[in-house]
Order: sequence, then C-alpha cells, then structure tokens
Amino acid sequence: MALERRAFAVWITGIPASGKSTIAKALKTLLDERGIDVEVLESDELRKVFTPDPRYDENERATFYKQLTYIGALLTSHGVPVIFDATANRKVWRDEARQSIPQFIEVYVNTPLAISLARDPKGIYRRAREGNSDSVPGLQHPYEPPERPDVEVHGDRETPEDAARRVVAKLIERGFLWN
Repeated sequence: MALERRAFAVWITGIPASGKSTIAKALKTLLDERGIDVEVLESDELRKVFTPDPRYDENERATFYKQLTYIGALLTSHGVPVIFDATANRKVWRDEARQSIPQFIEVYVNTPLAISLARDPKGIYRRAREGNSDSVPGLQHPYEPPERPDVEVHGDRETPEDAARRVVAKLIERGFLWN
C-alpha cells in the first residue's frame, strides 16, 4: 500500500490590506516550485459568486465563511491543498475550518491599522471614510486575532517572500510537506 498524505490547508488571516493576498501569492509560488498544485480560495473572488450583492453583515459573513470552509474541506479531502486568503474576522469561523480540515495551519498577518489604512489597495478604508461602508473589520467591526496562530507574520516588517518561507517551514515541521 502506498503512503498517502492528506492535503493541507493554510488560512491566512488579518485585517483588510494587511498583506494577506501578497503572502498568499508568494506562498503559492513557493509551493508551485516544489511541484505542489495548490488552490487559493480568495474571499473577494468567491464573494462574487456566493454573494454578488454583499451586505457584509454578521449573518451573511457567517454563511459565507461556512461555505468557504466547506469548499476548503472538500478540496483537501480530495487531495487538493488549499490556501484561504480571507479575513474571517471572527475566531469561530477560522476554528470551524481548523476542526473540519485535519492538516490545517493558521497564519496571522499582524499589521498595524495605520499601515493598512495607508496601503488600502482596494479602497476599503477610503469607502469607510466617505461613509459608503460601515462594516470594515478592524475599523468598524471587530477583528478577533488568533490567540495562538501557527505562524505570525509582521506585515509591516517582513517581506511576503520571507513570510511564505516561514509558512513552508511550518508545513514541513508539522509533517504536511516533505523537505
């Protein structure tokens, strides 16, 4: 019988504009270089399918993250590694994914709000300042950081490539990847 390895999931969380997507891209590149075909579940893209007219209220977010977790668990159960690129501002939503996916790590992109406000590549904070949004996690809605993330990235001091290398090292340490 051949040795089988289950696929893993990496959930990259942090406030908007903390650097999640950039780290997810760097991580995907490193995994691609190792011959690992990974699926990135990017919340903004999936919202277009699941909630084309999003309200971003608590109930809608809970439903969205339940759907996102389901897809991630389904993919990993079929051998497809997954990177979640999603804020998931409530700890309970990330914990549900951890419980659903046996080989799971959580990466917290810890970036000061002032840095994220200055970056604002998608205009999320600008829309909030203009009164066109009242539900930005970490600004108008709570963001619950992980209590014990598997990897903590300092988005204001680390390069995305260095962060991605640390995530790969954690995957190897946990036995989810071979060296």
